[in-house]
Amino acid sequence: MNDKFQFTLKNTSDKARLGEITMPRGVIRTPAFMPVGTAGTVKAMYLDQVRELGADIILGNTYHLMLRPGAERVARLGGLHALIRWPYPILTDSGGFQVMSLAALRQIDEKKGVTFKSHIDGSVHHMSPERSIEIQGLLGSDIQMQLDECVRLPAERQEIERAMEMSLRWAERCREAFGEQPGKAMFGIVQGGDIPDLRVRSAEGLAALDLKGYAVGGLAVGEPQAVMLDMLNVTLPVLPKEKPRYLMGVGTPDDILKSVACGIDMFDCVMPTRAGRHGLAFTRRGKVNLRNARHAEDLRPLDEESECPATRDYSRAYLHHLVRANESLAGMLLTWNNLHYYQDLMKGIRASIAEGRFADFMAETQDIWARGDLDPV
Repeated sequence: MNDKFQFTLKNTSDKARLGEITMPRGVIRTPAFMPVGTAGTVKAMYLDQVRELGADIILGNTYHLMLRPGAERVARLGGLHALIRWPYPILTDSGGFQVMSLAALRQIDEKKGVTFKSHIDGSVHHMSPERSIEIQGLLGSDIQMQLDECVRLPAERQEIERAMEMSLRWAERCREAFGEQPGKAMFGIVQGGDIPDLRVRSAEGLAALDLKGYAVGGLAVGEPQAVMLDMLNVTLPVLPKEKPRYLMGVGTPDDILKSVACGIDMFDCVMPTRAGRHGLAFTRRGKVNLRNARHAEDLRPLDEESECPATRDYSRAYLHHLVRANESLAGMLLTWNNLHYYQDLMKGIRASIAEGRFADFMAETQDIWARGDLDPV
């Protein structure tokens, strides 16, 4: 078992990168999509299924887990891996984004961090950079994220710059609190909103800290895709080429393809699981809205050529009925389908980079979507 955190860049296809992250709990093949297990569960899925679909790593969230069941309790129970029966790598988000978006009556103080009220019961909590790292350590995650402040867009330059500079200083405090943990890693988070020079300053400041990996945060929060890609194209050249790059909270299959083309290695998003619970299926020919009445008597499966039983063995008519009847099985089957599609997409991306033909793969995939026989959502 490897006791180090190591990223190996194995091949490139233009800017697209094929790599591996080696950790004590396993190898993460990149580009990688991390299913989101916010509160210690990938919603509507058994973790055995998630692994069988090809996931090398899942994501947990510090904010939600600190509120319940509580980080100290998770530690007493043997850590998150043991508690949820997932012996493979786990990345934990710092909780900063959820504090900003979910918590009530939050107050930010650079020295003390964030004071906020729980969205669950109104109880008061404090999260400093040091406390965020402490919580992630109690959870036992393999990759831990710095605490940052994510500003909603659009915003004034002065506000974006203030949050970016503070996030840089918080990154230094997080690095100090994290210390040396063999086999584990702490990633910094590039901020700077939609302003190119602020993104560059943030990336330069984080690169100087010589962290194990770097995330790009504060994107896919409502801005046009073109803005997101512009920010990636100015940010990624500044980050060390020998370190993994993680785009947080992204996204659609098209977002993933275009971000891989920019040089991103890791992704997470609630989209495939949330969409599944709301009756939306992703397939290689496009999206299918199972709430649509046109599927009521359609005996075709979502994709007769798929290796996933949820995709191949159940008719659209049955899935439509389950969705309209609000049956739990609808969310289970469609989430299974969606996560299979996402992992299959990542597998195809990796194979195409290995063969030096990623641009062709992306064009072929987009062409199949354009010619798909499916109804618009």
